[in-house]
Amino acid sequence: MTHRLRPTAVLITGLATAGLALSACGSNTLGNSSASGSSSSSSSSSTSATVDPALAAKVPANIKSKGTLVVGSDASYAPNEFIDTDGKTVVGMDVDLFTAVAAKLGLKAQFQNAGFDTIILGVTSGKYDVGVSSFTINADRKKQVNMVSYFNAGTQWAVKTGNPKHVDPNNACGLSIGVQKGTTQIDDLTARSKKCTDAGKPAIKQIIDADQSKVTASVISGKSDAMLADSPVGLYAVKQTGGQLQALGAIYDSAPYGIVVPKSETDFAQAIADAFKAIAADGTYKATLTKWGNDTGAITDFAVNP
Repeated sequence: MTHRLRPTAVLITGLATAGLALSACGSNTLGNSSASGSSSSSSSSSTSATVDPALAAKVPANIKSKGTLVVGSDASYAPNEFIDTDGKTVVGMDVDLFTAVAAKLGLKAQFQNAGFDTIILGVTSGKYDVGVSSFTINADRKKQVNMVSYFNAGTQWAVKTGNPKHVDPNNACGLSIGVQKGTTQIDDLTARSKKCTDAGKPAIKQIIDADQSKVTASVISGKSDAMLADSPVGLYAVKQTGGQLQALGAIYDSAPYGIVVPKSETDFAQAIADAFKAIAADGTYKATLTKWGNDTGAITDFAVNP
C-alpha cells in the first residue's frame, strides 16, 4: 500500500476510530487492564520476500507446523500500526517490517487488533505468538518476555499551531496535557508534575485516554493545551492534521522498540533478530522505514534483550 496523508476533514471526523488513532506505546509498566473498545478484526499480511532456509530452520516446530504467527498489535498508532480505510486491515510500518521478517522465516503474520496494555499479557498467556506494537524496551518488560530491538524512537510534544497557550515542556505547571494510558509519557508527565508541586506550583493535569486519537483530538479542540507521544506518532499527527498542530521542542529520551516474544522462546527471538538483519541486508528494512517517513529511527544492532 502506498502511504498517503489523509485529508484533514477525514482526520477530524474520524480521529476517534481505530483507523486514524495514534498511540504512544512505550510504557514502563506491563499493565493488566482490559482492552479498550478497539476492533477485534485481524489481517493476514502476505509478502513476496524470499524465505531464508537457515532462518526458517530456527522456527519452533509448533509454529512452523501452523505456518502463521498470530500477532497482537494495538492498531491505533499511525504510522506504525493502524486500521486501513477498509475498516479492518491492520497496516503500517511495523506491519510491513514484521511481515517481511516472518517471510524470511517461512511464515505469514496475522495481525489481531488489541488494547495496547493487554498485548504482553496475551503473549505470556499464549493468546499471541508475538507482540508487535511499538513497545519500548525496558527492564520491567524484559523480566516478563524477550524483546527484539528493531527501531529507535523518542518522545515528542505537540501543540496547536502557533502555540497559543505558550506551552513550555520544561515549565508546564498548571496546564492540561494529553497523554495515552499506560505509556512512558505518563511517567514523564508525573515526574514533571512533581517538580512543579515540589516548587509550590500547580500540578500538571493529565488528560489520559486509552486511544491516542482522542488525545490528539483533545489538543485540536483545546481541551488539552498540548500532548506528548512517541516521536513517530507525534510527528505523523502533525502532518495529518493539515496545519492544525505543530511539533514543540526536540525529540528526547530515545530508546529502542522491541518485538515481544515469550520468555521461553529465546532461540526464536534470536531467529527474529537474525531475520531483521536479513531484511536490513537486502534493503527491505530501510526502504520500509523510508516509505513511512521513519528512516531516522533505523538501527543496525538488532538484538535480543539489549
